[in-house]
This record gives sequence, structure tokens and C-alpha cells, in this order.
Amino acid sequence: MKHQDILSRCDHTLLKQDATWAQIKEICDDGKKYHCASVCIPAAYVRQAADYVGNDLKICTVIGFPNGYSTTATKVFETEDAIKNGADEIDMVVNIGWVKDQRWDDILAELKAVKTVCQGRILKVIIETCLLTEEEKIKLCELVSLSGADFIKTSTGFSTGGATREDVALLRKHVAPTVKVKAAGGIATLQDAEDFIKLGADRLGTSRIVKLVKGQQGEGY
Repeated sequence: MKHQDILSRCDHTLLKQDATWAQIKEICDDGKKYHCASVCIPAAYVRQAADYVGNDLKICTVIGFPNGYSTTATKVFETEDAIKNGADEIDMVVNIGWVKDQRWDDILAELKAVKTVCQGRILKVIIETCLLTEEEKIKLCELVSLSGADFIKTSTGFSTGGATREDVALLRKHVAPTVKVKAAGGIATLQDAEDFIKLGADRLGTSRIVKLVKGQQGEGY
């Protein structure tokens, strides 16, 4: 698979707590140069990044991140604020405690509420697969499909594990055809990225792929 086929599916990501504007600016520059799908950055930098890149790059940010246990009202506000500041895409963490309590109606209502205030923008629902049973993953595929969200996403990258090949295949099998899959967390090599795409991932959340391509420029790029 050509590097650009991989890069075009990458949400080039920087979400560490001590991220500075200089670092955000650098990933924006790389995101533009390598034609990534978006950059995924902390909400506090969305306005600055959106002004910086203009229409040259999509800006994604995270809601209820990384734990997912904010109230629905808080997630709705965060989403509205992010969009007002220029976010093109929203990645929202599901309430894992509600999953464990089987509060399926509450989860679906929250997903629908956030999708509504996205105003047509892409919504990706992070389900944190490393904390879930297979049955819970399958149930969330159903709820995400019913909610109108655009993607189901494996992981925040801040919990006990990231994307696995098995989880990507499982999500692709059980989510509706209208819903896409985003693999995130622990995508360490170009082979990882290619494997996830072949298993059905339409997006990759990663901080490493651009760096790897930068180190291999001239080799199939």
C-alpha cells in the first residue's frame, strides 16, 4: 500500500497534556504537507489551529476526553464550543460506566444529543475497547449505528490498551454499513496501519505514521 493511501486516512494526533502551540503548529504543518484526513488536537487549541490552517486541513478535537464520564450536558456544551471555535470533526468518549451498568437508553440519548449539535459535522464515538467485553462492544456497535454517528472508534490511547486487529474486525462486522471504523492507539508501524485498513478501518488515529513516512521519504511515497 502506498504511503499516501495510508496518510490520507490518518487523523494526525497530538493530545498529550503538555502539548504546546509550537508542537500543535508543527503537526498542522505536517498534516497539510502529507495530506492527512485531519489533525486531532486539544480543544483549547482549536481556534488557533483553525485560524492557522484555514481551509487547507480539517481540525478534529475530543469531547469527554479521555474518561468519558462527563455529563451529557457537559459533552453537548464542549461540542458546541468546539464547533464555534472551528472544529470540523468531533471524537467523543462514551460513558464506560453506563456501559457496565447497561444504561443503553441513556447512552443512545447522549450519542444522539451530541450528534445533533454537531450540525452535520463528523462524529466519532470512542468506545475504549480495552475496557469492554465482546458483548459490550457488539452492543455499542448497535447503539452507535442507531445514533446517527459517523464512526465508531476503538480507543483514546490513554487507557490500558489501543486498537487491535481483532477489535477492528469485530467492529466492522457488527456496525451498520453507514458507520465507519476508526482504529486508534498503539499504531506503531506502517504495517500496523496497512493491516487495520485492510480489516476495515477507514481512519487511523496516530501520532507515529507521519513521523515514519518522514523518515522513509523516497521509499514508495
